[in-house]
This record gives sequence, structure tokens and C-alpha cells, in this order.
Amino acid sequence: MKILFVCHRLPFPPTRGGKIRPFNMIQHLSRKHEVTVASLAETVQELRDGEGLKKHCVEVIAELLPKPVRWRQACTALCTSEPSSVAYFRSIELHRRVRNVLCEQKFDCAIVHCAFVAQYVLGWEGGLRWLDYGDLDSGKWAEYGEHRSFPLSLGFRLEAKKLRKYEAKIAGLFHQCTVTTQGELDMYASLGASTPCSVIPNGVDASYFTRPLQGPENSRVIAFLGRMDYYPNIDGILYFARDILPIIQKAIPDVQLRVIGSNPSQRIRGLARLPGVTVTGHVPDVRPYLADAAVAIAPLRLARGTQNKILESMAMGIPVVATPQAAKGIHAVPGVHFLVAGSPQSFAAQVVGLLQQIETRRTLSREARKQVERMHHWPASMGIMDEVLSQAFSQFEPH
Repeated sequence: MKILFVCHRLPFPPTRGGKIRPFNMIQHLSRKHEVTVASLAETVQELRDGEGLKKHCVEVIAELLPKPVRWRQACTALCTSEPSSVAYFRSIELHRRVRNVLCEQKFDCAIVHCAFVAQYVLGWEGGLRWLDYGDLDSGKWAEYGEHRSFPLSLGFRLEAKKLRKYEAKIAGLFHQCTVTTQGELDMYASLGASTPCSVIPNGVDASYFTRPLQGPENSRVIAFLGRMDYYPNIDGILYFARDILPIIQKAIPDVQLRVIGSNPSQRIRGLARLPGVTVTGHVPDVRPYLADAAVAIAPLRLARGTQNKILESMAMGIPVVATPQAAKGIHAVPGVHFLVAGSPQSFAAQVVGLLQQIETRRTLSREARKQVERMHHWPASMGIMDEVLSQAFSQFEPH
């Protein structure tokens, strides 16, 4: 089968946060099919890095779209019915090149990862059209609208309203849709779209995220992993440091909090002034910074889809304590594979309990790793993708 795969950002190198899903899809599809990738880059360096993707596909069609141009287009869309998110990812040159390749070559299928770049295959009638939403971003902007202050809250609510209409409209222009979690599937159902939609869970490379031994039994290290220029992560760790960490420190004075992630904002860097807190900034490999952790935390108050930070910690056998918002995208049972706590008091109590109870840590560590291998290992997710593609293509009726 000849497949055109369109994604909003070059998913190479695959370790770049949030781009693991499209890379794994491309890599897996290329084993059985001829895959051409079309995508965008923010910088010249990103464009150069993306050349490495050619090892995994037939051709890479990539265009540079600098941030100033993106933001100008997004701002221009504010006074129109078009979502700014869609305008942000518009490249006239990529449109032209994708249109040309679709005219010059016969593709059996076009797979689009992320609704923002659905624009590049609209109007193409030559084969099966599949939209992998990942997460429906209108829900994320709506949550931002509830939690940010004016005037940002107004902008986020407007974008959520426009994007929801767009997500519903484009669903009907595809033959198959997919999302990452049952919660996203429920949200998709509320759009009223007739196009079938399936869940393909996000996964983790369990062979990469592993540690030969559990952390030291006397470890007092709490780890937070995540990109630190992403608002939900910033809000989550500030909330933890302000409302939860002091409770833990009263019970265990020598506890250490390690914040691991690139591009920490000034407020995040300021946390390093607190007793026992370390902010690493960018590190080439997160595993050494997780290896001695007794507990991993996901104290997010805003969360959509699957939190890879939780999967990566579970894969390494690090017991996780998460908020209900962060936990909802994980195929796991609270109390068996990880712990879930809503209030600052209960969250702190769960962390303290794990730090003090070695046997509980051992049990959660073992069960977490098993669950990741069972439900969130990429080969399992890619097997589901194969089934979705086979079924969708068998029901596809070419014009």
C-alpha cells in the first residue's frame, strides 16, 4: 500500500517531547508499506534533523515555517471563523508540494496526524482518508479558558469554540478517525460526526525506559518529568511545590524534589531556591535522573489524553502518584498499577506512604512495569493500528 503521512511537526529525532506517536506510526507502517511523509519545521536545525526520517520512509516533504510567520497568521485569524491553530500550521509551499505529489503519484491512503494539518489533504479523492486526532484540542483550549486570567481566558474560549466546530466539520471529510483514549473517544462522540472512530493508545518504548534494579531502598527522591515550557506542566509543579511539598517535608524533612525537563521558565528555575529542590533543565537522557527516584509524580490540574511522563516512569518501575486529571488517559487501575489522589493532603499522604513503605513501592513497581508491557507497549498499539487500517480499507469504496 502507498501511504501519504502528514503531521504537524517533523517527528525526528523521536525523543523530542510529544512527537513519539507519529514517529512510531511512520516507522511501523514503513515495514509493510511505502510511506511518504509531509510535515513542517520551525527552524533550519529542525529541518536538518528531520532528514534522519528518510531512513524510515520513501520520501520526506518538509517545509520551514518560522514562528514569527506562524504567529502572524494565527493573529490574523482571530477576527475570522477559522481557528488560529489551523492558521498557525498553514504553509502555502507545503500545500503546493503535497498537491503536486498527490497528482503525480497514486496513493492508496492519506493518514493525517493532528487536526491542524487536515487542511493539506482536503479535496483529495484518490484514496482512503484517515484523521488521527490524537487528542481533540478544543477540549484543551476550553480548559485553559477556565483556568487562565482575562484576557487570555477569552482568547482560549474563542479558540475552543471555533476549533470544536472545525473538528466536527472535518471529521465528516474523512473515512476513518482515531484518538488516544476512551475519554477522547467520548468527546469525539459528542461532536455528532458519523465517521467511525477508534482508540489507538499511546505507548512507551519499554525496552528503552527500563532500569536493571529498583531505586535505592532508602531513596527520598521524588521526580517530576516533563517539558517545562508547557503550561499544564508549569502549573502542575508550581501547585505541587506550593501546596503539597510542604506537607511531605513535615513528615520527611530530607525529601528531595527533582524537576526534570527542558526550557524551564523563570518561575520554574526559581523553585531551585527551595530546600531540597533541583531543577535540571535540558538533559540528553532522562533515565539517569530517574534511576534513583523512589516516587514519580504527575500533579497536573490540566491534562488531556495520555501523559507519557506517567508511562515512562511506570516502564522504569517507579511508583507513580497522579491527580485524577493526569491519570484518566492511562490504561491502569488505581491502587494496583499507580496511585491517584485529588487533594493536596491526600496526594502528600500517598507520596509519604510510598517513601516510608518499601514493600508497597516494590509491589507497585512490579505491577506498573507489567501493565505498561501489557497495555502501553508500542508494538501492542501498532497492532491495533494495523487492525484499524485493514478494516477501514476493506470498507472503503473509491469514487
